[in-house]
Amino acid sequence: MSWGLCCGLDRLNERSGQTLGELCEHFAMKRQSLTQHLAVLEAANLVSTVRRGREKLHYLNPVPLHEIQERWIDKFERPRLSALGAVKRRAEEAMTGTPTYVYVLYIRSTPEKVWDALTDADLTAAYWGHANVSDWRPGSHWEHVRTDGSGIADAVGTVVESERPTRLVTTWADPAEEGREGRASRVTFDIRPHADIVRLTVTHEDLHDEGELSAVSQGWPAVLSNLKSLLETGSPLPQEPWEVPAG
Repeated sequence: MSWGLCCGLDRLNERSGQTLGELCEHFAMKRQSLTQHLAVLEAANLVSTVRRGREKLHYLNPVPLHEIQERWIDKFERPRLSALGAVKRRAEEAMTGTPTYVYVLYIRSTPEKVWDALTDADLTAAYWGHANVSDWRPGSHWEHVRTDGSGIADAVGTVVESERPTRLVTTWADPAEEGREGRASRVTFDIRPHADIVRLTVTHEDLHDEGELSAVSQGWPAVLSNLKSLLETGSPLPQEPWEVPAG
């Protein structure tokens, strides 16, 4: 890996979620050259990007590195991997004041089908164990309702942005704490086509503490793996992934 690529990862490891302008402040190279370096890292899925207004924020994506380490040298380097994970979380917290979780997934599908899988009550019930219920208009209420017939919502929130089929932003809160200032987190689904596949980026911001970060870090990969299976094979995974014991 070239010096420029390594330095780009180092800067994002120090503080994830930087704009191109912020990254340029640390490099003695032209903006165009840095843009090319970042494009290589993004293509390798080592860096993920999230649009916020006119800004494009760059996040370090540790998942591919984690997979390599888990497959080849995890038994020798588990303590170091844990330390790197802690560094990433601290860097994100330094930027926002609260933990942030970012997950990138590639799916053989279309943006429209991915959007429907995130918003259709029947489809979410099929792979999530909850039905996401709303009219999905900006400002509307939404509920994450159990599929056991009880009608109980385990999460509720407001639709902040809704741009079918590319972008959905909602707040998330415990129903008992809805409306309390500072108690809602924020989830952004960014859906982008790449030829015959779709890149889905899920960003969960404004998490309250490390415990909540740990919970969503286990929950989102399980749910999104089930979504991927449903869209690519027509069926969710044969076993609910959130019930698979860790380790």
